[in-house]
Amino acid sequence: MKARVVWLILCCIWGSTWLFIKLGLADLPPITFAGIRFLIAFLILTAMVLARGASWPRTPAAWLLISVVGVLQFTLNYGLVFWGEQYISSGLAAVLQSMFPAFGLVIAHFYLPQERLTGTKVTGVLLGMFGVAVIFSDQLSIAGRMALLGSVALVLSALFGSFGNVLVKAYGRDIDPQAMAAGQMVFGFVPLLAIGIATEGNPLRLHWTTMAVVALLYLVIVGSVIAFALYYWLVRHMEVTKTMLIALVTPAVAVMLGMLVLHEKFNWRLLAGGACIISGLALIVLRSARTSIGEEEVDLVPQP
Repeated sequence: MKARVVWLILCCIWGSTWLFIKLGLADLPPITFAGIRFLIAFLILTAMVLARGASWPRTPAAWLLISVVGVLQFTLNYGLVFWGEQYISSGLAAVLQSMFPAFGLVIAHFYLPQERLTGTKVTGVLLGMFGVAVIFSDQLSIAGRMALLGSVALVLSALFGSFGNVLVKAYGRDIDPQAMAAGQMVFGFVPLLAIGIATEGNPLRLHWTTMAVVALLYLVIVGSVIAFALYYWLVRHMEVTKTMLIALVTPAVAVMLGMLVLHEKFNWRLLAGGACIISGLALIVLRSARTSIGEEEVDLVPQP
């Protein structure tokens, strides 16, 4: 029973982070917003690593991996998520980023011998790509150039984020997870803040409304620190199949919250394309859950 409650909480948290990104973007510029989120998360994670007495990586190869993945996961992935969601709905952003597992499986084929592509996986990837194509079709004339670019940014964010995940699975299994995450954030938030300050101005002079602060704190404390702690607990207490199903539920939660809170509207292309993406994701998740082995599998849960 406890595991099911944690599962539901995680679905709600990762489905709601898209809403809070959108709420924060009403007052804060995207790149600086993302950079500050991970600066604070880095400080919290570092304190947790020190409190646990966990060891930091000691080899140049480990730090090279951490730096590369940090840029992929945080600078590029989250930078594009925050930038792109300025121009599209939170629900659409969540749906497009759910291509994360599809990209991950294609990339894993070249890096992880135990994660070869199969006919079922290829079908799932193709379904997802078809769904993206449906959403993109006529997007320029319906929603405008910036909405199209925002949609492209979300798909690219999924590509970069999944690449980073595969690299961690391939080369970073011996590194403490919290130390790995904290190190990645350093190499991720520094470029974000450098770009943000250069293009968006002094962070202290931004429009720091109450909602902006609430959104930032929610993303840091609930969306990052608490969610990751719950997820690490869940994978030890629930079957792999059920934990993977979080990836199917979070886009639906994000769409519903966007409609209820922000009154976001969706056309038939989003509904049809989203159905294709989620169907493809379902094929990938259920097939991977039956055939992969615990810690060896690629992370299939997008985490905004």
